[in-house]
Amino acid sequence: MKILITTDLYTTETNGVVTSVKNLSDELMARGHDVRILTVADGLHSCQIGNVFYIRSVPIGAIYPDVRMPTSYHHRLIKELIKWEPQVIHSQCEFFSFQFARYISKKTGAPIVHTYHTLYEQYATYVIPIKGVGEKAVGKLSKVRLKNVQRVIAPTRKVEDTLRSYGIAAPISVVPSGIRLEQHNKRMTADERSARRKKLGIAETDTVLLNIGRLGNEKNLDELVRYFATVLTYRQGLKFLIVGDGPARESLEKLVDALGIRGNVIFTGMVPPTQVQDYYQLGDIFVSASTSETQGLTYIEAAANGLPLLCRQDPCLQDVMVLGENGYDYMDADGFRQGLDAMLDDPQWRQSAGKRSRQIAASFGKDAFGTAVEGVYESVIEHAGCC
Repeated sequence: MKILITTDLYTTETNGVVTSVKNLSDELMARGHDVRILTVADGLHSCQIGNVFYIRSVPIGAIYPDVRMPTSYHHRLIKELIKWEPQVIHSQCEFFSFQFARYISKKTGAPIVHTYHTLYEQYATYVIPIKGVGEKAVGKLSKVRLKNVQRVIAPTRKVEDTLRSYGIAAPISVVPSGIRLEQHNKRMTADERSARRKKLGIAETDTVLLNIGRLGNEKNLDELVRYFATVLTYRQGLKFLIVGDGPARESLEKLVDALGIRGNVIFTGMVPPTQVQDYYQLGDIFVSASTSETQGLTYIEAAANGLPLLCRQDPCLQDVMVLGENGYDYMDADGFRQGLDAMLDDPQWRQSAGKRSRQIAASFGKDAFGTAVEGVYESVIEHAGCC
């Protein structure tokens, strides 16, 4: 198949959309498909690098950090893709690159499959600060955007339910995004782990809570920092390792200083995607307070690296966490403390939970992801050919 993937995001390192697109494209090419990616360049120069087509853009960070807007929808590179005649177009973002998908679809007749990665209600306040107004706008925009796509892919039932509440009429397939299990199956030696923890100021006897991902306000990391501070009032030997970067980092560091827990919280900044598994393995318990996840690839990655999970209750955890077996969820500060205390008081449970996490994560490999998406493509192409 000739498959065109369109996306606003492709070079950002810590982003679930980027991870999903790269894993999907690699898997599809390994299966012999002709895959090309059309995305937004990080500057004013359009170019083609391998199978990736970059269209020049300008920053619009006043709306949301790191967002860029393309300056051309009729560039010669787009004309080349039209001449190539894709059989299916897989759109990954609802904004700028979606216009690429619509334009090329009109010119070639290729059906559009769209993956809805992001629940924008959590981000609406960046643009519309009035509570409730942004959420309604998101629903209306999503309905308009998706009215002409042939199939929507939702990473979880949570996303499917949200889209149905918007009134989306297109057929929806639930397909969990896959991860590179081979990457997360790599293991550091005990000596290497000890040395790397020591370099970060983590003692041999410390228990490390870990969060990995983009540091955005919608991730509610300030909640985790505050809850962690309360646990430190009655427990010793704990560290909180925060891996990643983003617009919330400055405020988080100020909060850590205000709470007087700088010696227990470590910010690593951005890390290379090829090394992310090493950072998971520096931790003992993965923690998250986010309710903005559509699937939560970091949950799956953490599980693949053998970590028990302590996360704010959310429907996206349904297939990743089995309560009491590989983790606990919580709704408030008391629930967080109770879950963490249960984990800290039972090292044997943590060990068995880590094994259970790896078992659960094994079903989220990119090969299963590729098979499922391939089936969606075949279905929409067949339907388009007979209608």
